[in-house]
Amino acid sequence: MTFSKKKVTRRRAITAAALGTLAASLRAAEPTAQEKANIQVVNDFCEAWRTHDVTKIMSYFADNCAYRPLETMDTAKGRDAVEKEIRRFVNNVERFEILETWARGPMVINQRIDHFTSFQIRAWHGTGVFFLKDGKIVEWFDYTTFTDPV
Repeated sequence: MTFSKKKVTRRRAITAAALGTLAASLRAAEPTAQEKANIQVVNDFCEAWRTHDVTKIMSYFADNCAYRPLETMDTAKGRDAVEKEIRRFVNNVERFEILETWARGPMVINQRIDHFTSFQIRAWHGTGVFFLKDGKIVEWFDYTTFTDPV
């Protein structure tokens, strides 16, 4: 069976169009207004660490919050426990450098480098996973990619 050049070209065009449509549908959708608001909360929260102001940092958390700094550590549950964990190293934070952020519903995920001074490590590279409700962080779990030793 032979195909004319016109049919092959048309078939290729249709295939290319179908693949292009499929690829476009697999790309991340534009964030909703709520997702954009949640991203802004997380970005503002990360920026607040520069101030070393625990009250300001804690203002981003819900009352029933939880925080796990590393996948190998226990989760701090409740405001008092989360604040205690944050106080442990807040004064060593130079800044959080956000590399990429995306959101789906109430979840915000950011890839970042946390820079430290006078601490066990110089930088932490990883991913933060945040669950938000009513504009507050309910859960914050970090996952390590790698660290830069002192």
